[in-house]
Order: sequence, then structure tokens, then C-alpha cells
Amino acid sequence: METDSQVPGWARSIRKGDGPVYLAIADAINAEIAAGRLAAGTRLPAQRALAELLGLDFTTVSRAYAEVQRRGLTEGRVGQGTYVRLARAAGVRTVGKEIVDMGMNQPPLFDDADLTAHMWGGIAELERSAGQSLLLRYQETAGTGADRAIGAQWLSRRLPAISADHVILCPGAQGALHAVTSVLAAPGDAICAESLTYPGFRSLAAHLRIRLLEVPMDAQGIDPEAFERICRSEKPKALYCVPTLHNPTTITLSLPRRKALIAVARQFGVPIIEDDAYGALPRAPLPPLAELAPEIVFHIAGLAKCLSPALRIAYLAAPDGRSASRITAALRASALMVSPLTAIIASRWIESGVADEVLTAIREETRARQAIAADLLPADAVSTNVEGFHLWLSLSEPWTRGEFVERVRSSGVGVVASDAFALGHAPQAVRLGLGAAATRDELRRGLHIVADVLDQSPAMSSMVV
Repeated sequence: METDSQVPGWARSIRKGDGPVYLAIADAINAEIAAGRLAAGTRLPAQRALAELLGLDFTTVSRAYAEVQRRGLTEGRVGQGTYVRLARAAGVRTVGKEIVDMGMNQPPLFDDADLTAHMWGGIAELERSAGQSLLLRYQETAGTGADRAIGAQWLSRRLPAISADHVILCPGAQGALHAVTSVLAAPGDAICAESLTYPGFRSLAAHLRIRLLEVPMDAQGIDPEAFERICRSEKPKALYCVPTLHNPTTITLSLPRRKALIAVARQFGVPIIEDDAYGALPRAPLPPLAELAPEIVFHIAGLAKCLSPALRIAYLAAPDGRSASRITAALRASALMVSPLTAIIASRWIESGVADEVLTAIREETRARQAIAADLLPADAVSTNVEGFHLWLSLSEPWTRGEFVERVRSSGVGVVASDAFALGHAPQAVRLGLGAAATRDELRRGLHIVADVLDQSPAMSSMVV
């Protein structure tokens, strides 16, 4: 286990909760360089090593390193690492290329002033209708009965038989994952996950000291036969998966493969944690795993990707009342309660129809951005789905993922290498979030850069002399 003494001195003052962590890391490096404590030529810790030391996910540290390079403070050397450049004036950000950050996977902004006003209008109206009790009283850990009922209403489009008694409001999908995982597994236990998986779950497993067992994937997604072999040999406590618009590959499991996966889980008594982050986006979705096997599936439907990351609300459908009670206890221990303010905003949006309008706007903007990507990127290198707002870009030799990420970053575009997702061997690929750019024009500029770099060879585009 890593000790505090192994954490670089400049990193010990970084605290979560004081704004974006990646900016805190970048500012700490900036301050050390300005003070002369990080001299020119000093090699910074490897990104993955620093992420593990600080208990952060790889993407956060990667964004921090991209930011300090954007400020002109560091430079990346292929195969060697990140080094401090010549000292800069304290506190001065250098003028560099604007970063089109496609590293964050978030819903696209849509151009609809009226709908935006309706979203804010629902929030403003709470002052009149909710009164002081909403602001000055603790509420139920898993949400009020009314909010759970509205959550069940929202889930019923995907889970027709869902009961409000089994719905738990959680502080975002990450909060839901933390509660479910802590109930199902103890430190030292193992949970299965796709060979390429959500970085937030990797970070959570590391925090809880839970081992992740890599289940191989193919072009159709997670392999049920491989899952069965692992169940026979390892006795995992659960399977975590993203069956719809998988992050990062965008694959959606077919109905036969969903049934095969469930058959294995039932045979070996392995519960499934279904992360349905993108499940609301498809207009004609396949049935969730929780509809096919409600007795063994913990279904997590966050609102971050389909409505708003700011709400930090996820609806968790538990298999039964006992499971719901245990998860509620875990939430009480870790968060005390879901935010009543964001819970009631989500409920008002759903009841008033604003949620449906926002979902429609996100779907339409997503299709427009997918069309831009299809026009600019080579189809044979891209794995995507027009109903999702991220894509998986496979790289051909002689490109490596590290060289490609560094090269597009130096040209003003941020993307995420496969290392952030890989439990085992990381393929030569990167993920691009199409929703991160503020406008379609900004996205188009960023994708032009990506396409231009793809057309070059690493040697031709190198600036090393």
C-alpha cells in the first residue's frame, strides 16, 4: 500500500471539494515551478502512478497534465514522460492553443433558449411551493416517497414492472455504485467487469480494495462464455457492466447475448450491477438486464447523461426489499441522504415534461454531432452509435495511443487513451466525447485536427529536434 511519503510534496496540499481537482493539480504544479521548487528538466510522476497515489481516476490526472502543458509549463516526451519546461513567470498562463476537451463524456449543449428557461423556471418556482422545510430540514436517506414514486415513473419506460418500494434515490451514479458495491463485496473480494470498463468504477474498486476480474470482450461486447469460465474458477461477488452504449466502445449487447449473460449469472448466483448511464438515449432500446432478470440485477439509471450532470441524481432499482434496505443503510453511512433540492428538481422536471423535452433536445444534438464525426473521421477506424455522444477511435500502425494523445493535445484537442479503461492489455485506441465541445463549430474544428493527425505519421508530425 502506498504511503503519504511517496506523494510529491506539491501534491499533498490538494484537496477534493475545492473546485475541479484537475485544476488544483495544475495550479499546484504551476506554483512549484514559479517558486523554483520544480526546476526545468524535472520529470513529473507518471500519470497512472500519481492517480494511484492520490486516490484519483486516471482521467483527472490526465486532464491536469494537459492543462499544465496548455499553459506552456511542461512538455511531453514520447516514451519518456512529462518534463518541466523553462521556468515561467509566477502565476502567468502562457498563450497556447485553445483546448477542445473531448476527454469528458457529457451530454452536448443544445441551442434552445426557451427550453433552457423552462429548466431554470422549474428551479425558481421551488421558492414559492417548497418553502423552508426543503432547505432547513433533513430528509429521508433514499428520497421521499413522492420522489421515489416519480423515479419509478421515469424507470417504468425501461422497467415496466418496477415498484416504487424498490427504487432508491442516490447522489449520482457514482454514489449508487459505491453503495451497491460496498453491500455486495468486502475488501479482498473480486468483482467481474468488462476488459474495458468505466474509469470511475476502477477508481471505486481501488478505494474499496476490491479486485476487478477482467472479462474479455469481442466486437459484440462482453463474452458470456468467458464470464462463465471466471465464475467457475474465481467465485466473483458480482458482475459490473454497461450493456447499452458501452463506455468506452459504444457497443450495445444484443438480446441473445444479454440472455446468455443472465443465464450464467443465475447458474452461479452472481448478482449483476447494471450501469444504465446511457440507457435513456436510444429511442427504441433493448430491454435492460433488470427487466430480464429483476431478481439478480441492481439497475442504476443516472440522470447525468440524459438530463443534467449537475443534478447528481441516480435512480437505483434493487432486486428486493432486503437489498433496498441494505443499500439505504450504506447510503446513510456514506452520504446521510440524497440532496432533497436536486431530487425535487428532478421530480419537477419529470412531472412537468421538461425532462422529456431536454432528453429530446440532447438526442437531436447528439445526432447532429454524430453526423459531423461521420463526415470527418474514417469510418473503418470508428466504433460508435448515432444515439450516443462518444466514439471509440482505433489507431493504425505506426501510431501508438500515447503518441496520438500527445500529438492531438499539442494541437489543441484533448482525448482519452485506452489505458484509462483497460483492466488488462490496453488496445491502441482513444475515446472522444462529442458532447464536450461548446458548439458544433468547435467540435468540427477539433475533429478536423484529429483527422489531420490521423493522416500523418508520428515521424512526420514530430516537433522534436
